[in-house]
Amino acid sequence: MTGKPTIIDFVEKYTREYASHVFLREKPEDHWTETTFEQTRLEAYRVAAGLMALGVNKGDRLSLLSEGRNMWVIGELGILYAGAVNVPLSIKLEEGSDLVFRIRHSESRFVMVSGTQLPKIRRIIKDLPQVEKVIVFDDLPEYEDNEIPMSEVVKLGDAFMEEHPGELEARYKSVGPDDYANISYTSGTTADPKGILLTHRNYTANVEQAHSVIAIPADSVMLIILPLDHCFAHVAGFYTMMSYCGSIATVPVGKTPMAALRNIPMAIKEVRPHVMLSVPALARNFKKNIETAIKAKGPKVEKLYNFALNLAISYNKEYYNRGGFLQLWKKPLIALFDKLIFKTVRENLGGRMMFFVGGGALLDIELQRYYCAIGIPMFQGYGLSEATPIISANSPGHCIFGSSGRVVKPMDIKICDGDGKELPYGEKGEIVIRGENVMAGYWKNPVSTAETVVDGWLHTGDMGYMRDAEFLYVTGRFKSLLISADGEKYSPEGFEDSLTDGSKYIDQVILHNNQDPYTTVIIVPNKEALKDFVRSSNPAADLDSREAKELMLKKIQDEINSYRKGGSHEGMFPERWLPAAIIVADEPFTEQNHMVNSTMKIVRGKVEKHYADRIAYALTPEGKNLLNDKNIASL
Repeated sequence: MTGKPTIIDFVEKYTREYASHVFLREKPEDHWTETTFEQTRLEAYRVAAGLMALGVNKGDRLSLLSEGRNMWVIGELGILYAGAVNVPLSIKLEEGSDLVFRIRHSESRFVMVSGTQLPKIRRIIKDLPQVEKVIVFDDLPEYEDNEIPMSEVVKLGDAFMEEHPGELEARYKSVGPDDYANISYTSGTTADPKGILLTHRNYTANVEQAHSVIAIPADSVMLIILPLDHCFAHVAGFYTMMSYCGSIATVPVGKTPMAALRNIPMAIKEVRPHVMLSVPALARNFKKNIETAIKAKGPKVEKLYNFALNLAISYNKEYYNRGGFLQLWKKPLIALFDKLIFKTVRENLGGRMMFFVGGGALLDIELQRYYCAIGIPMFQGYGLSEATPIISANSPGHCIFGSSGRVVKPMDIKICDGDGKELPYGEKGEIVIRGENVMAGYWKNPVSTAETVVDGWLHTGDMGYMRDAEFLYVTGRFKSLLISADGEKYSPEGFEDSLTDGSKYIDQVILHNNQDPYTTVIIVPNKEALKDFVRSSNPAADLDSREAKELMLKKIQDEINSYRKGGSHEGMFPERWLPAAIIVADEPFTEQNHMVNSTMKIVRGKVEKHYADRIAYALTPEGKNLLNDKNIASL
């Protein structure tokens, strides 16, 4: 490859070098299929040639809406080989206006879509006059006038390559490193979503940078359970695995989002992955499922499990400083418990898992300690789409729990105060980076581009500090701080993550203070766990009664009070920032209601907007009362 390879150069190199090795795995029906590196490239040729036969020109945009599957990867490669630009869309986009905006704004001439997502496109196609063809991945009994199955497109591609020899090669060889590969839309937390322009070189540079912090053994299998539309799945997923001669598997498609979620445990057991990409929300769910299964085995097993867990956590410390002479006596005990207990836990996660790679949001240190204790470390990384996305990552042998890992190389990084002045090691400020992974800008939005990328430096909007020249600590959002009535600022993420990780009664949390007299908290409760609590503390209580719901509210209050003076978590967070009023949410924060984005990160602005009336009510004497009617109704 040249000094600045395109994705085409990259794919050509590795699919030829590892031609006979398996690259793609999926389960379309009742068994898993395998597609080699070479077959992946040849199928991409057929799709690309078919697109050219349909009239796709270099630089054209094509939107892609599909669940994770082989054809997602092959479809994107086909778009890139045709010299065009992929506009990946999240399958979680339900409202027509969200899809219409992205397809229109990107000026997509074609849409690629899976059969299960096709109804969404059919409902809005009348609002998309610029879309010439809808390419459907699946063979269906019938199609509408502007639709064509992918099977027909590849036939057109075969004929095109025969009738026009050399044209496809000329097209893909004309693609340069600065040509756009993707327009990746943000979640649009405050206004219309912005289209992040990622070039071919952005991607290949970030894969090279990723190699500086993490390595994967050849022929390892990665199960990708995150959406493929995000660049995290691109770089940390299929491009990095391709460069290491690894393979990727996708979770079988479900008829509904919940059915797809239920397929995850099955896919883990059958694929037996060596590594997975995850986000904190999924990691917390895995942990809760493990603990539920342990509890079901009875109090003796649960007690032994907790003893073994705490022993391993005390031995591992912060990973980089694990063990030591005074800890030697713990090793044989940990080995015994690993064989008796944790091996079984790992079997439920396939039995071959080496580690998770975590991204998308801050990963609580207790969650990191937990997974390391059971023998499957979860290594936190940090990045954002505008950086394609990887900025730093922990990895085997190079990890400090609580940090976001080593900064990738080559890349420049600095921490700046509010005036843009660079700060020394250990001082918190905005994380600012410069490198070949920095986006080309925002599509048709020069004002936002100029505000975000200044003299080549990407202002991330995230707050953190450098421990030394290698390790980065991300501490929260630089611009989403709580602001008290006296103007003092505070980052809320630490408390939010600690409360959700530490309490089985609380699933999601948002702290709020916008120059208010006190902090409020919006809580999504785990209603089943609260019902279990009521059953054990007052078996005679009717679970739908006010009495039962008041018990639930008091239990939520107890969980928060554990951070106050005299509580088990006393001193973890400043007392003045702990919430004085509790708002029980009337529904979970989800992608469907736009309160969670595609990487399962809570969108603070959307939550605060939705609950604006409840926040105002919580700042009244009546609303500050824990047992108010609105909290009761939400339970």
